[in-house]
Amino acid sequence: MTEISLLPDEHLEPLGGGLRLVVSPAHIFSTDSILLSHFSEIRKRDTACDIGTGSGVIPLLWCKRETGPITAVDIQEKACAQLAKSLALNHLEDRITVVHGDLREKHPLLPWGSFDLVTMNPPYFAAGAGIESLANSDRLTRHETECTLEDAVQTAAKLLRFGGRFCLCQKPERLSDVTFALREAKLELKRLRFVAQKEGRAPWLFLAEGKRGAKPGVRVEPQLVLQNVDGSDTAEMAEIFGDYRNG
Repeated sequence: MTEISLLPDEHLEPLGGGLRLVVSPAHIFSTDSILLSHFSEIRKRDTACDIGTGSGVIPLLWCKRETGPITAVDIQEKACAQLAKSLALNHLEDRITVVHGDLREKHPLLPWGSFDLVTMNPPYFAAGAGIESLANSDRLTRHETECTLEDAVQTAAKLLRFGGRFCLCQKPERLSDVTFALREAKLELKRLRFVAQKEGRAPWLFLAEGKRGAKPGVRVEPQLVLQNVDGSDTAEMAEIFGDYRNG
């Protein structure tokens, strides 16, 4: 077993299937990342990129399947260093490449038009909306202080080859923003799915897929409900979690 040195604020989170992820208060993950990983439906030969990867949970969950090469990008050096530990721990260095940097730079860090799938769990709050988090890492994750929705979509469009897919999640109140940003970047919204905590409640999240070079026409999938009335996972959510719940 590979040994790694954890910082005092880091610990291991089991993801199931023998995978373990290094997490910290600054770079952890939540249910929306698990949902996005599942919704993106990575395919056997996909060359994939996760933007703003944070803890790297999405790329690691992809590795439960057979895929092409995976790239994980983050602007925060600590996130990249933390993810590198997870890769060493799980012997995934040959499947996932970690890139530290800002994809908005004039000289691209990655070759444009080279990915089949790009994902991002973007900041949910537009600049000036909501109460900004005190921690710098939280601000970058939750608020558009460094990367706007438009930045994320435009970058994804450049990374994708023709026919490539961009998957993201966002709050329902920003659906029109996402739709407009996708079309401006010549990514047509093709799939949309709302997520509710329990049956009968308003959705708190949606998952969307835009496709480069596609014709107009969106498929709205059945709403995903996370919990039964008693608080237990619904059958579909239990399937999405898979062996994650059992470590």
